[in-house]
Amino acid sequence: MQSKAIAVSRQLPHPNIIRAFWLGALALAFVLVQALAAQARPESLAPLAEQISPSVVNITTSTVVEGRTGPQGIVPEGSPFEDFFREFQDRNGPSDRPRRSSALGSGFVISEDGYIVTNNHVIEGADEINIEFFNGDELTATLVGTDPNTDIALLKVEADAPLPFVPFGDSDGARVGDWVVAMGNPLGQGFSVSAGIVSARNRALSGSYDDYIQTDAAINRGNSGGPLFNMDGEVIGVNTAILSPNGGSIGIGFSMASNVVTKVVDQLQEFGETRRGWLGVRIQDVTDDIAEAIGLENTEGALVTSVPEGPAKEAGMQDGDVILSFAGVDVADTRGLVRQVGNSPVGETVRVVVFRDGETLTLRVTLGRREEAEGAVPAVAEAPEADAPETKDVLGLTLSTLTEELRAELGVAEDQVGLAVTDVDETSEAFEKGLRAGDVITEAGQQKVATIAEFEERLEDVKEAGRKSLLLLVRRAGDPRFVALSLAG
Repeated sequence: MQSKAIAVSRQLPHPNIIRAFWLGALALAFVLVQALAAQARPESLAPLAEQISPSVVNITTSTVVEGRTGPQGIVPEGSPFEDFFREFQDRNGPSDRPRRSSALGSGFVISEDGYIVTNNHVIEGADEINIEFFNGDELTATLVGTDPNTDIALLKVEADAPLPFVPFGDSDGARVGDWVVAMGNPLGQGFSVSAGIVSARNRALSGSYDDYIQTDAAINRGNSGGPLFNMDGEVIGVNTAILSPNGGSIGIGFSMASNVVTKVVDQLQEFGETRRGWLGVRIQDVTDDIAEAIGLENTEGALVTSVPEGPAKEAGMQDGDVILSFAGVDVADTRGLVRQVGNSPVGETVRVVVFRDGETLTLRVTLGRREEAEGAVPAVAEAPEADAPETKDVLGLTLSTLTEELRAELGVAEDQVGLAVTDVDETSEAFEKGLRAGDVITEAGQQKVATIAEFEERLEDVKEAGRKSLLLLVRRAGDPRFVALSLAG
């Protein structure tokens, strides 16, 4: 027994060794914590501010504004104070004389030869654009080009010497929680620096190409067009908008991501305008009930609601196709597809994978230019003549064949195929999903319908196929969307 105890005790480390091990581990942990803290919270942003400030500019614009003949813009129309302000203007002379209006904003230099980026809304309509640099120098800028869709404008100044400039960084590499610095001319107070973090990524406000970085760095009026920097002094965003109930910063600001801006700037430099790829389809997101109605396993992709004359139609794309992949990239939703198509070169031929009738097909589409197709009107099919007006109550809808009277009443083109919705049961799923009297159903079960009999055939086909819902293509004022209605009950 004694020999066994001795043998075991020899296998245990000496207490001093254990103590030294834990002291070393604690010391290492302390050093790592300090290093991480130092990385997360720099002692001062002064070195970074000194490095990047010379490239940030103040922008002052001047515009001649036509005078007003009344108090519009001072008080709301119909206000009890309207007469008072009209009398005040009359006493102070005519108000219809042109006047000069000024506006303030920010920007930043992106090349030593004088290219400057700012927001479109900062310089829109300006007759004169004046640039003030950090050292006090002033130059007059000319407008190279603008992109209202992303609210980006490119200016150019002519300087006697190379200008200090800043590079763009990779906005996709910015993480929520990363430190950022905003610079600009808030409220006309001159050069100002504010710091915060990336609060969120991939925010959308109202545009098709929106990809905003949300930050709590203070952004106010006058900061528009200024840069949002990462800690390496790279521009990862252009400060564009704030969310505020009072017009001042409450910690919710938005900067257009640099990976969007750089593509726009490159095109403005080369062409003086944007040249975005155009697929030529109208689309909507795929919902769970739509996916079930068409037999799609996953709720993904972009559902094609209309294919006008254009690249997609020439490649064989059809209404009801679901775009699953574009140029080798999976399509999650409509927003992602719009951005990817817009960022693709005009004239490029891409592979587009679509889901149709339970199978996937690969189409080769040569992209057009969106700017040239803005006024494109969707093609419509010829409508067969209806023998007589018919009506039918189904799925909470009262449907009628399109007569001349109905077409005139609803503003439906003579060659539009479909059934008019003349009434909707307010307790039905159809009403809940937004269908209303005046809508026109052009497809049921992904097949065109022009008569009540055709609609009933589509309904029976879907039931026989074991589907739980019927997919309808509905047009309102010409705009199409798909709606899936449950067959239960």
